[in-house]
Amino acid sequence: MADTTEFTPEQMMDSLYWWGVPTLFGCEHHQRLDEIDIALLGVPHAAGNGTTERDQHLGPRAVRNVSRQLRRVHLEFDFDPWKNTRIADVGDVPFPEANDNEACIERITGFINRLDTAGVNPVSIGGDHSITGGIVQALGGGKLAGGQAVSLLHIDAHTDVFEQLDHFLGAKKSAAHWGSYLVHQGDVDAESSVQLGMRGNPRTLDWLKPSYDLGYQVVPMQQYREMGTDNACTLIRNTIGDRPVYVTFDLDSLDPTVAPAVSNLEPAEEGLKMNEARKLIQCLRGLNVIGGDVVCMMPTKDSPNNITAYVATAIMFEIMCLIADNKQ
Repeated sequence: MADTTEFTPEQMMDSLYWWGVPTLFGCEHHQRLDEIDIALLGVPHAAGNGTTERDQHLGPRAVRNVSRQLRRVHLEFDFDPWKNTRIADVGDVPFPEANDNEACIERITGFINRLDTAGVNPVSIGGDHSITGGIVQALGGGKLAGGQAVSLLHIDAHTDVFEQLDHFLGAKKSAAHWGSYLVHQGDVDAESSVQLGMRGNPRTLDWLKPSYDLGYQVVPMQQYREMGTDNACTLIRNTIGDRPVYVTFDLDSLDPTVAPAVSNLEPAEEGLKMNEARKLIQCLRGLNVIGGDVVCMMPTKDSPNNITAYVATAIMFEIMCLIADNKQ
């Protein structure tokens, strides 16, 4: 039988990314936290990774510009996340001290603390990977985590636990340090956390040792290829269990042919493809996912068709749907 649903002119335009005021997925923009279940936010921060061009702060705007087009239903989960969950774009974390990384990390923590206190789950687009430190030090031991330390599903080409460095070109809570200091602060439980996708030719042969010493379950890319996605998903679920889990996804975990506009390309070894990345995130379905982020979008390096911005949007959608599915 043909679908006879009639659409208003506005509804007809809603799927067009270039129409209307750009918000994440075309959501209403407001900060009335008592009326929100999931907060979508931008974290336009670029002072935590000094090795690359300082334009990762443009990531949230790039995703807002295209994300309306990916406001979709979820076929694998067989539900419409927009119908039964209150989702809003709460804007960007403000950074008046934008070049002061340590001040910016505390700005992020303060912003997320407000969401956590209100019981609102954050899903963010960055920004360099130092933003995860600011977010998770607000969530660890907080309301959403039930007073517990957070478990991580950390999908990345790099470990971000460079304990041998006191700072990263001046930044202390940097993109290279967050995976370490969150454990030392008691915000992350490394033994129930998984780091997956690390690859390339590292600078030292013991490059994974700091992660192992902290207690992380590490699945570098070569091991992932050997074990396959299904076995990796089983390992992830068994490691995390029923603990509160936060998903942090670095776009450089994807192959450069999939996501060319990232801050630290690793071309020496094939990265994840989109179907693999989606399945690794979807395997958390039914677990206690309390939030997530997508980081290291480099829009000034993107293809003319904005493919990396679209990919970032798709990953963000998957994380958001895990939380929305739990709230049904």
